[in-house]
Amino acid sequence: MFAHVLSVIIFLPIIAGLLLLATPASRNIARFTGLIVSLAALVLSLDLYMGFQSTGHLEFVENIPWIASLGVSYALGVDGISLFILMAGSVLLPMVYFVFATKEKGYYANLLIVQGAMAGAVCAADMILFYIFWEVMLLPVFFMLGLYGGPKRLPATLKITLYTIAGSLLMLAAIVYLGVSYHTQFNEWSFALDKMAQLNLTGRVAAVAFFGFMIAFAIKIPLFPFHTWLPDAYTEAPTATTFVLSAIMAKIGVYGVIRFVVPVFDVEFARFAVLLAYSGVIGMMYCGIAAITQKDFKRMLAFSSASHMGVIALGVFCMNLQALTGSIYQIVAHATSTGVLFLFAGMLEERTQTRTIADLGGIAAKAPVFALYFAIAMLASVGLPGTSGFIGEFMIILGAVKFNTAVGVLAGTTLIIGVCYMLWMFQRVFFETAKPKSENFKDLSLIEGLTFLPVIILIIVMGVYPQPFLSKITPSAALQFAQTAPVVAQAASATNAHLPELTIEQK
Repeated sequence: MFAHVLSVIIFLPIIAGLLLLATPASRNIARFTGLIVSLAALVLSLDLYMGFQSTGHLEFVENIPWIASLGVSYALGVDGISLFILMAGSVLLPMVYFVFATKEKGYYANLLIVQGAMAGAVCAADMILFYIFWEVMLLPVFFMLGLYGGPKRLPATLKITLYTIAGSLLMLAAIVYLGVSYHTQFNEWSFALDKMAQLNLTGRVAAVAFFGFMIAFAIKIPLFPFHTWLPDAYTEAPTATTFVLSAIMAKIGVYGVIRFVVPVFDVEFARFAVLLAYSGVIGMMYCGIAAITQKDFKRMLAFSSASHMGVIALGVFCMNLQALTGSIYQIVAHATSTGVLFLFAGMLEERTQTRTIADLGGIAAKAPVFALYFAIAMLASVGLPGTSGFIGEFMIILGAVKFNTAVGVLAGTTLIIGVCYMLWMFQRVFFETAKPKSENFKDLSLIEGLTFLPVIILIIVMGVYPQPFLSKITPSAALQFAQTAPVVAQAASATNAHLPELTIEQK
């Protein structure tokens, strides 16, 4: 392991993507370059995982003064919370290059840039640096959707652009407020995350800054009622873009709440926790019901993804160690299962030239390997015991019941809706009488089958043996709440809120 491994994981894809855009490289060269670079990032991430010590603190830290007069630093690091989001992106993105071979050079170049920027956002330990990577992460998505999306791509691009720009501006204003507050309280400039957590923030302005961050992250998750951009964007975006939005970017929204909101705005977070929890539950219910009504299977998966993101966000809002650990675990579980489902949806559309559920049928008989892989990913997405989706959702629901019984019961009941519409879709598409458009559907090739196999195995391993993953997550989650528990408890007492006692077990 070398000293600047995080920087290499971040900037290797970004530089490769920019070089592809600046040179007259062919489509095949762009695809091959993207594949090699993403595999290199995967190898480095696996080495990072093997060397991770599970101390609960940031590891592999890089800290170089950047704009010293303003206290801005090039600060990177990973802990048990950020490690698995970084790993999820590194494991999943190479599959895109194996599966889809007919895209333009710019498609692969933008995909590389967004891969590096997402890694940077996850590893950033300075708020200004995080904001820069956050913005760089969004730009390629706009281009990929606007240039390579479906027939209604322009309205979808406009909607997601307006939403994300609004959220980004609110976040920037909140970051500036935090920097000024730190200078006022400590007579020096800094935007380092660990120093921001030392701030004593009270009053209406602090509450406004809190919502600035929350709205930005809620749009990205997306959390009700900031989800309205999602159906059009997910449906019209090319498969890889939808894959990135659902499998990785939405998770960074949850990560932002955990990393930046909880430690910095602990009082405000405690004050509004119940409201946020109900927002997560309402989003689960609304998106679950909306999914049932969809005739387009990609649009149905979009609503399904949003519903399950509500579950993950709920785990953060419950403010207990059990629920938070479940949320972090579910981030990886949801990324793998839903990411694979969106790639399968893209393959279905590419091979049948339709996304209408009623136009498909009998695929299981013609493509048994594809049907098996799809079934495993689908069952994981609905939380079947023995798959990765069960562990995280079970921990979240237990934590939700502990936090607020009504919230927990509603969340648990809503999860049943997801089982219903996913099984209904699977039965229609794979087992009913074959339709003309699915008559000649081909099974996965050997390369495609081997590409998806590691992720399918990971889904099962995470479902039957979660301890290796939980052992790396729990110390960081425990430290997160150990730092904020006293303040949260004080806020709860002051506001007479119904909040659980935040207790961290010390070994």
